[in-house]
Amino acid sequence: MTEVRGLIYDCDGVLFESRRANLAYYNAILAHLREPPVREEEGERVHLCHTAASPQVFEALLGAERVDEALAFAATLDYRRFIPFMTPEPGMGRALEALAARMPLAVATNRGSSMPDILAHFDLARFFRIVVTSRDVARPKPYPDMLLRAAEELGLGAENLLFVGDSELDRRAAGAAGIRFAAYKWAGGEEDLHIGGHADLVEFLRS
Repeated sequence: MTEVRGLIYDCDGVLFESRRANLAYYNAILAHLREPPVREEEGERVHLCHTAASPQVFEALLGAERVDEALAFAATLDYRRFIPFMTPEPGMGRALEALAARMPLAVATNRGSSMPDILAHFDLARFFRIVVTSRDVARPKPYPDMLLRAAEELGLGAENLLFVGDSELDRRAAGAAGIRFAAYKWAGGEEDLHIGGHADLVEFLRS
């Protein structure tokens, strides 16, 4: 394996368990639009809210004709009210501190404007040299745009990067960008690196 010289992380499901926060956020918007909420037992719809960018979520939940209306109201919400529903993944802070001392770290997330507030709330911004969100590129994951941008800004080739994600969207984006994929607490594919937690990632890179 080519030496890993930089790491790119997904946010939701990798840095944080954030399903409660995502559901609270999207359900607040659905309530304003007088639409029924997404319920926790609706697995496919919950997963969509957890992984896709907001325009894609709204199109799936409301139809293309209401995307602009939903986005307009979403822009008025202060996401900081939902951050307390987010839980850092076990060992994440210690792992980031150890790894940031050895190599540059980046975030590539389908989140938009909420990312700076999340990093500030949990005091994580200091660990990441680059943060790329769906607002920074033409196409969100599963397209490779944000991973390619992160690679460019880190000054590293795809062969020297590892992308840590937890969904098929992440996996497809990594494949399209030519970046090796680490499946975090997820089955992924046979050729992927499989890690059960942040401590596993630190141990893998040490070896």
